Formats: sequence, C-alpha cells, structure tokens
Amino acid sequence: MSLDPSFVGRTYPPTAPYQVGREKIREFATAIGATDPAHHDPEAARALGHRDLIAPPTFPVVVTMAASRQIIEDPALGVDYSRVVHGDQRFAYTRPVLAGDELVCVNTIEDVSSRGGHGFLTTRTEVTTSAGEPVVTAWSKIVVRGEG
Repeated sequence: MSLDPSFVGRTYPPTAPYQVGREKIREFATAIGATDPAHHDPEAARALGHRDLIAPPTFPVVVTMAASRQIIEDPALGVDYSRVVHGDQRFAYTRPVLAGDELVCVNTIEDVSSRGGHGFLTTRTEVTTSAGEPVVTAWSKIVVRGEG
C-alpha cells in the first residue's frame, strides 16, 4: 500500500503532556555521550541562567517519536512500519528543553511523495509547554521502502 498524498496538511490533536524529569535528561545525556555538566548538574545549569537541567539538543526525539504514533498508526495513511527507514531529523529551537517542562506535541504532515517505488513522509511536530509556550519544532522524514 502506498502513502496517501491527500494527508498533506493534516494536523493531529495535541498529545497528552510529557513531564521532563531530571533523571530522563541525565539518562539521555549519558546514553548519547553528552558530558556537558548542564545536562547532569542543576547548579551548572543555573550558572548558565537556566532554572534546571538543560536537555541535550536531540532530547525532543523522546517526545516526538512517541507523538508520531498518531501518524504511523493511522491506517488510512498507509505506513507499513516494518518497512520504515529513518531518513532525516532536524530541530529549530525557540528555547532549550529544561527539567520540569511539561511538553505537548502537535503533529502535521508536511509532505508525502513517492520516488523509485518508495514512499517519503515528512512531518513537523510543534513542541510547546502545556501553557502553550513554543519550545522547539522538529521535522522528521521517514522512507517506507517499496516491496521490490
């Protein structure tokens, strides 16, 4: 089944809030080898002018990947997740993600195309606090490999 191009522009409902915890930031930073003290020590983050730990720049993938289930599991779109390859990821920040943030994601499908028998899906996820303060916009592209 190929991806349905009529989904371009579709926006999904906001996700439930995700509470960013200090330990999640520390675990993520450790997992990716991010040793900056501001990711591990609240005093180091405060010395930089932040209220608490600063998440590494790729941390939003934790919440955006979970939020993308809205899209991936939409049967009418036609994503066969067993055939998915990650194609691209980028972030545009308004401000850093901090421990204590309560984040909400809103997903929009920006592009659906087909090339060489493969489907390409580009999504944009607006990540805000539960109060509506913009934090980061994340774009993701996945490739749904064709069956040939």
